[in-house]
Amino acid sequence: MLPPLPSLVAFEAIARRRSFSLAASELHLTPSAVSHQVARLEDFLGVKLFERSSRGVKLSPAGEAYLQRVAGALGAIGAATDDVRQGVRNSLYVHASPSFASLWLMPRIGQFAQAYPGVSLFLSASHLHSDFELGQVDIDIRYGVPAWPQLVVQPIFREAIMPLASPAFIERHQIHTPADLLQVPLIQSTVGVVQWADWFALHHPSKRPERFALRFDRALMALDAAVQGLGVALESTVIGDSYLQAGRLQPVFDPAWAISVQAHFVVYPERHSYRPEVAQFLAWLRMQAGDPAGPANPAV
Repeated sequence: MLPPLPSLVAFEAIARRRSFSLAASELHLTPSAVSHQVARLEDFLGVKLFERSSRGVKLSPAGEAYLQRVAGALGAIGAATDDVRQGVRNSLYVHASPSFASLWLMPRIGQFAQAYPGVSLFLSASHLHSDFELGQVDIDIRYGVPAWPQLVVQPIFREAIMPLASPAFIERHQIHTPADLLQVPLIQSTVGVVQWADWFALHHPSKRPERFALRFDRALMALDAAVQGLGVALESTVIGDSYLQAGRLQPVFDPAWAISVQAHFVVYPERHSYRPEVAQFLAWLRMQAGDPAGPANPAV
């Protein structure tokens, strides 16, 4: 069951502006009308969406979770409406995991725009997987272990996971063996499919790190911390390629000590593959990943 759309719009505006009065001004409504819309939505959901105090208004935990789910849908509705009003037909909505979108996709997206100038691309990024039943996303690029039944799931590339650090950090700490890593600050990516325990199990099974200097839930932040010389990150050389090419990071050990994985996947319902824009993006993505033919047997 769908909630009232005016209430959703009011909720999103208040959440974004952190103010009932500013949201009311944006929506050309009175503050009381906006408050009424939110109360209507809260009654519909059976939860409180905002916490009010003398310091202002903020999202409740339930409101924060709800915003993450509906913000993309509202953005897609807005983009679709703009496309129709402006006569744009060939639109494509791609959602991706944040680090992949920032570090791998964005440096290449200009090439897609040049190759397909007639496609209006809407790109969004978050750690949440898209819900295709909502109808707003054409393609989802996901990170993790593939367990998505009833969807076409294709690996994008194979990537090497290895310890990475700044050249100055490596020189300063004289790291030569896996045991040396236990004497320096280590950076953990908490959502990585390969963890430090996995790497040590292969290369130094008698010991493993007991604590981490820094922990992040995004590869982008872990790589930036390593660039700053704050420690050694266990990250993908594919996702961190720009750092490596610029000399800001380098592998701590020989590439043979890496762990090879497939962890980034392009995911979509089979029905979406019949859209020309989807087929064009998938072909372009395969070319960028160095696989012109694409996977021979995609999992469904």
